[in-house]
Amino acid sequence: HLNLHKETPPELKPWGCSACGKVFMRHSSLNRHKRSHTLTKPYKYQEYGKKPYKCKECGKAFSYLQPFQKHERNHSVEKSYECKECGKSFRYRQSIRKHERTHTGEKPYQCKQCGKAFRYHQTFQTHERTHTGEQPYQCPRCGKALSCPSSFRSHERTHTGEKPYDCKKCGKAFSCLSSLRKHERTHTGEKPYDCKECGKAFISLGSFHRHMITHTGVGPYKCKECGKAFSCPSSYRIHERSHTGEKPYECKQCGRAFSCSSSFRTHERTHTGEKPYQCKECGKAFHWLTTFQVHVRTHTGEKPYICKLCGKALSCPTSFRRHERTHTAEKPYECKQCGKTFSSPLGLQIHGRAHTGEKPYRCEECGKAFISLTSFRRHRMTHTGDGPYKCKDCGKAFNCPSSFRIHERTHTGEKPYECKICGKAFSCSSYVQVHERTHTGEKPYECKECGKAFVYRTTFRGHMRVHTGEKPYKCKECGKAFSRPSSFRSHER
Repeated sequence: HLNLHKETPPELKPWGCSACGKVFMRHSSLNRHKRSHTLTKPYKYQEYGKKPYKCKECGKAFSYLQPFQKHERNHSVEKSYECKECGKSFRYRQSIRKHERTHTGEKPYQCKQCGKAFRYHQTFQTHERTHTGEQPYQCPRCGKALSCPSSFRSHERTHTGEKPYDCKKCGKAFSCLSSLRKHERTHTGEKPYDCKECGKAFISLGSFHRHMITHTGVGPYKCKECGKAFSCPSSYRIHERSHTGEKPYECKQCGRAFSCSSSFRTHERTHTGEKPYQCKECGKAFHWLTTFQVHVRTHTGEKPYICKLCGKALSCPTSFRRHERTHTAEKPYECKQCGKTFSSPLGLQIHGRAHTGEKPYRCEECGKAFISLTSFRRHRMTHTGDGPYKCKDCGKAFNCPSSFRIHERTHTGEKPYECKICGKAFSCSSYVQVHERTHTGEKPYECKECGKAFVYRTTFRGHMRVHTGEKPYKCKECGKAFSRPSSFRSHER
């Protein structure tokens, strides 16, 4: 082929393709090329769909002998071309030249219509068809026409049901390689697409592009409340609910409601106990992908989120955003009830429960309920005995040293916090703050129903149940329910 190429001058290439203009030295080569547009396969194996030629190296199967033999050569040819930038090896010089463009940023193929440039000729050709409207690959089964050969092959598999790309971790099969690669990231925790604006990372390029629209404001679906823009209607509807408060997905187990179906499905795992994300290093399993990804970094030491102001590196995007606000002192999340501001949406959400009296996390052991998941988890340690700080007197365990020290004072009787007005002493600083309200007359917890205000949050919550009729404390012996924990404990006795 090389000798023929040298001997044949450019003007003597008479065989031109009418579809794309490509020219060939031989008529047979032109005929073969034409099939790439029609995807006609004249040499059919006698049993349609069967793939008798299987590669011993990788297991890939082929219907025809010629592509099988070509594939086998890929294993036999040594990868002698190594990239100096990243060390990746290639079998062919042409392959490494294409790869090198990912490092140099070279894009030699530029569209005359819109000026957009491309690294690869095939990608460039496919793009050109967005201007010409050409769709040369037509499905013989349903008549659908496509502009790209890879999209055409993927489409064919919707008819045959073929899924040739298997996940080695879980066995799940996919019809196209890009879908397999995206899926594999759910196991590895890899999120290669990072947003420079907010530090959020994404598994797929499509998700990243959709997210970027929320910053640029460019997109067909724009929020009237805050101006954020979205590329797809479903994301726009979910966002709208952050303003309206609508939560259409309700958990049958605990009654908790969610604005998004994916959040609802993830929450269900807290009831079923399902933990699909397992760490290879220590075996620890997780309900949520994000928690798993952050945990993996405790082993690798990776801290991909670096603060531009002080250089501090963090392993978690939420911690990174929270840290950034320590420099700016920004607290963009404001409570509509009392005007208090917070640096994170979670902080605002937890604070909101102080007004509503909601305590979604309930302990099955003692019936005590909590505003936040972290408070609930810390409390659970007092029953399980798990935790680094264990009381020598009663065996209760604590996750954080401050909670442990406060608990120790119940045994020692120490009360280091004294009221400046009356001299009354307390074991915890928060207790003295609440006590001081009896002197100042401050009643920060106001009922929306009747306007009555309260000094203490616990009293406010008990009052709220008068309106809602809620009785969360149920006796296991007789089934009688109570609205207040004190009444429940008296009944148990």
